Amino acid sequence: MSKQSPLVGIHHVNGAILGEYDGWLLPRHFGEPHEEYCAVRRAVGILDLSNRAVLQFTGADRLSYLQGLISNDLRVAPSGEGIYAAFLNQQGKVLADCRALTTDDSFIVDFWEPLKPKILDHLNRYLVADEVEIADLNDRYAILSIQGPESEKLLEKFVPKDQQPQKTLAHSLAQIGGVEVRICRYSHSGEDGFDLMIPLAEIESLARQLTEAAILYSARWVGEEAHEMLRIEAGIPRYGVDITEDNLILETGLTHAVSFNKGCYLGQEVVERIRSRGHVNKALTGLLVHGEKPPVAGCKILSAEKEIGRITSSTHSPALKSTIALGYVHRDHRSQGTQVLVRYNDEVLVNATVTELPFPATRRDETSR
Repeated sequence: MSKQSPLVGIHHVNGAILGEYDGWLLPRHFGEPHEEYCAVRRAVGILDLSNRAVLQFTGADRLSYLQGLISNDLRVAPSGEGIYAAFLNQQGKVLADCRALTTDDSFIVDFWEPLKPKILDHLNRYLVADEVEIADLNDRYAILSIQGPESEKLLEKFVPKDQQPQKTLAHSLAQIGGVEVRICRYSHSGEDGFDLMIPLAEIESLARQLTEAAILYSARWVGEEAHEMLRIEAGIPRYGVDITEDNLILETGLTHAVSFNKGCYLGQEVVERIRSRGHVNKALTGLLVHGEKPPVAGCKILSAEKEIGRITSSTHSPALKSTIALGYVHRDHRSQGTQVLVRYNDEVLVNATVTELPFPATRRDETSR
């Protein structure tokens, strides 16, 4: 049976068409996916991220314990900041990508909720004599996100600008409507944005307040279909779609999730061996596909008659007015502008062009955020 967002009632009121995604019942769209997409690119959109797992790590050994299990360096994130990282196995393969936020007395780690049983099992396997407690916060909190160039102005309706986190993965506690909410600055779309970790008992009330305040900015609730357009344009891979346990972390393009200076952690020897070699054999790559129909996951990428990769996800890009895709491509064919072919399941061959990520028309100046 599907898990249900705590906001399903509000979604119905707002005209949502629901669908199942990795065991979760979430909005597919609210009537007009393209308009939802445009709201995020031009103004602000509201996303339901109830399908994020949230764990809290406390105890005297929490730093050394997590340092040994994730790919990035928690020591560079003082209280009020965070890092993006991944849990790896001994072979350097990705078990989950995650965010780790530092507070005065804990670390808060979140990732896609369908991965929670696997990650909890992984964590407990390596929890031997460490003085660490792991608390599952999903029965207490859920996450909403506001994304788009007007998201900061919308948040100012509730939280003064000088109390808002100012850089990516910075976070702070603030009062919204008398409720204590943790606010984290983060983009799921290529646009500026904030995630709000809200107590479950208050999430419906705050969601209504956000919806009402957002009318001023022509905001919309955003379903999974529009979210998919946004994240693919922004070149943001998603675990279970573009990343699986078959992938080495350095194949995924998530080099910002890896510290090469932190010392030993699970999978580090493989990561270092690849770095010293200078390359991986394949890597996640952007493709401009010269056909109207988006290819499905698993479609082969060819050079002449030779298979050089596979598609992982695709969509129609409103920004580029073109079909775009993410896929793993062999290193010899990853130069920007390389011409390749995509073989659809019906054996039709379509031309495609290799491009850098994020896709050109959706890049944003990082200094402007």
